Amino acid sequence: MMQVPEHDPSGAETDQPHERKSGMYAIVGRANVGKSSLMNAMLSDKVSIVSPIAQTTRNRIRGVLSDARGQLVFLDTPGVFKAQHDLGRIMNKAARAAVEGVDGVVLVLDPSCALRDEDVGWMRKLSRGGTPLHIVLNKQDLGWTQEGPCRQAWEEACESADAPAVATWHRVSALRNEGVRELVETLFAAAPEGPPLFPEDLLTDFPRQLAVADVIREKYFEVLRDEVPHDLAVRVTALEEGESGWTVHADILVNRSSQKGIVIGEKGRLIRRVKRSASRDIAEMYDVEVTLHLWVKVEKNWSRNFWILRQLGYD
Repeated sequence: MMQVPEHDPSGAETDQPHERKSGMYAIVGRANVGKSSLMNAMLSDKVSIVSPIAQTTRNRIRGVLSDARGQLVFLDTPGVFKAQHDLGRIMNKAARAAVEGVDGVVLVLDPSCALRDEDVGWMRKLSRGGTPLHIVLNKQDLGWTQEGPCRQAWEEACESADAPAVATWHRVSALRNEGVRELVETLFAAAPEGPPLFPEDLLTDFPRQLAVADVIREKYFEVLRDEVPHDLAVRVTALEEGESGWTVHADILVNRSSQKGIVIGEKGRLIRRVKRSASRDIAEMYDVEVTLHLWVKVEKNWSRNFWILRQLGYD
């Protein structure tokens, strides 16, 4: 709340500062609409891994933006999709639960392609909620052919709601950082006043070993594309901190023996390439020298094994 200017004995007015803002926003939407890219763009830093492969994000990841205006906390969520195993159901549950208890929801849509059932499902769910809603049309750089259907679908969702939500619309390209600054300004303006929720020098509270595992998985996604990724997981078994840097031991899990050779690559070239690339990214993230040791293991149906899912941090 803005305070009334005080008067000092000399008669000069002294402006008191505005209260700082503090808001938490859940970023939701179907798989592969650019939620992680958008959060990274708003933070001007990389917190969530990004790839063209749908369902890259498997955890809820918090990113913290602090500046003179206050603090915004973003929850990057897994993309909702038709689940076929325990991991998929856990991811969908995490995404849907993220909209509870937040100060606002950011629904990301991709108007460069046709709407899907998951997009419409989110609209129906959010049209009935009382939480402030921001609908972000992303991937403006690809050229939009479906903006009209997106807006029409929202209107139809609101028609069936007793007290429909009011949405603020934004047009952005997270990839080119277009419209992102204006989106952040709007989110700050809409956030409630209050103290920061996290230390102001914190970028994310995502557990370090899970973040390291995600970086390794991202490097595989970059080269394997649709060949293996959904059957691949990374489990960091040890992270040793020494005077000269970190030593990280991690298992690359695949479902079938036939996938093991693909992940290793001919004469071990692929796994060496992933080690080099992941080591550089981890070193840059944490400003420390990193030695990475990777082992490929076959864990049949790991995505249906609750104990393994707990080890991977997906529960």
